[in-house]
Amino acid sequence: MSKTILVFAESRDGVLRRVALEALGAARRLAGKDGAVHAVLACTGGAAEEAAALAARGADVVHIADDPSLRAFAPEAYFAALGAAMAAVQPDALLLGHTAMGRELAPRVAAAHGAGHIADVIAIEADGSDDVLFTRPLYAGKAFERRSFVPGHPWVITVRPNNLPAAEPLDAADISGTVTALPFTVPPLYTAVRSLVRRTGGQLDLAEADIVVSGGRGVRSAAGFEPLQAMAAALGGAVGASRGACDAGYCDYALQIGQTGKVVTPQLYIACGISGAIQHLAGMSQSRVIVAINKDPDAPIFGVADYGIVGDLFEVVPLLTTELERARA
Repeated sequence: MSKTILVFAESRDGVLRRVALEALGAARRLAGKDGAVHAVLACTGGAAEEAAALAARGADVVHIADDPSLRAFAPEAYFAALGAAMAAVQPDALLLGHTAMGRELAPRVAAAHGAGHIADVIAIEADGSDDVLFTRPLYAGKAFERRSFVPGHPWVITVRPNNLPAAEPLDAADISGTVTALPFTVPPLYTAVRSLVRRTGGQLDLAEADIVVSGGRGVRSAAGFEPLQAMAAALGGAVGASRGACDAGYCDYALQIGQTGKVVTPQLYIACGISGAIQHLAGMSQSRVIVAINKDPDAPIFGVADYGIVGDLFEVVPLLTTELERARA
């Protein structure tokens, strides 16, 4: 059965986040052959490039909400823009990324529109009927549940980054998407963002990185992250950390991965000097391939690792980095 699907295409600094394209890919599958896929962009000063990119990957209509209040994330303003898109499109489902922004907006929209809500989806089973199953992890990835929606109500779904395939570009002859302005009224704002400070500017987004090199208390100091940064640079990946490393002051909390930090699902996760406490495993155990480097052969991290190296990270990591750079050369 064909459906009308709306995607909230989250962007950052004028660039679409990859999870937006992953949500768009899921929307195309859910919509069916004769369905329609709409996308909504929130911006200030236009978003022509992002709109063109969405149309090139299968969005039938791209709605642009353009207002100065959308310069930085203000929940009330973004909620108003999404509400206007919901009213204009009347979709069967709304898809968002399971990001900080998506987690804030999804339950608000679901409550306002009487919709069902399934969060943190990592797999979708759709056979063209209304019986669609959504898989999400439970108990820090130790179990999984498959859920479906009660008929008769719209769906609101957040998808975890790096788990669903992104929408593929269409052939030029098949691109038929249109772009339209989305009028909406900005409500009174209870919060105001005066400035943004990014301490980790220039780094890849941890949640969307294909490769993550992470350090724990075993790095012993802030300088101990330098070999990890060199390895991440050689691999084209991002640097993360356990809470222990953050608490010890070795790095900023923006790098924290775990139950109280970020959840990552990269293709490759390299844990250096991380013991493997359950709180950390909650944030990275769904990585495709896990490599652990630790001096303690009994460290719990080896229980979830696909490959383990028992040794001093300050000896192992530079050797691996040298070989990686040689192979790349």
